[in-house]
Amino acid sequence: MSETLDLTLRVWRQPGADAVGQYVEYKLTGISTHMSFLEMLDVLNEQLHAKGEEMIAFDHDCREGICGMCSLMINGQAHGPDTGTTTCQLHMRRFKNGDTIVVEPWRAQAFPVVRDLVVDRGAFDRIIEKGGFISVSTGNAPEANAIPVPAPVQETAMDAAACIGCGACVAACKNASAMLFVSAKVSHLSTLPQGKPERASRVQNMVAQMDLEGFGNCTNTEECEAACPAEISVSNIARLNREYLRAKLCAKE
Repeated sequence: MSETLDLTLRVWRQPGADAVGQYVEYKLTGISTHMSFLEMLDVLNEQLHAKGEEMIAFDHDCREGICGMCSLMINGQAHGPDTGTTTCQLHMRRFKNGDTIVVEPWRAQAFPVVRDLVVDRGAFDRIIEKGGFISVSTGNAPEANAIPVPAPVQETAMDAAACIGCGACVAACKNASAMLFVSAKVSHLSTLPQGKPERASRVQNMVAQMDLEGFGNCTNTEECEAACPAEISVSNIARLNREYLRAKLCAKE
């Protein structure tokens, strides 16, 4: 197997939110198979800069699969061909010499393009503002063992809390649904005793904000789970639906 690749990239270029975008083709040679996908884009940007051309804008931060910043559709797949992997963890050895790679931003009404491959995911922040918190008194941190939490409950909550908020679930869904994201946040807090006081208001407010942002409804095709780099289970969506129904029927507020 060759240690280097010659590739053709078709990259979505869009100078601004209100501008018309288009695919632009680039040729790359001698790309190391040990590079990450983002390092490959770095090489392309260095070449563009050397030519005096506008570099490609794309989101990134930690490059360790933690922050949720990287957000690319690669050959029609959110984060690329690997499962349980973010774009920054995808390596070029997953591609073949001579491949054509199509790179696009997330496609969703609620995630408008800012420039090139960068989208505005502020809709997620506004959903979190509506209920992604618990009420605590100020002061010293409480004793860790003051509220016993059974191991199964802890594991369920932590599995949901693994969501990094990248938006791959939205990009992969044909309805651009944010149900997996919202359900992960609701499941994380509703299963723990610390999240019980806001249990009813949280799910109602977060779902209302999700609808207000223009996200679609769940399609039940489970593409969101397949695309999720944290492998969040769609069982959380079932829990979200139960929590929402419970809040509507039983909540006093």
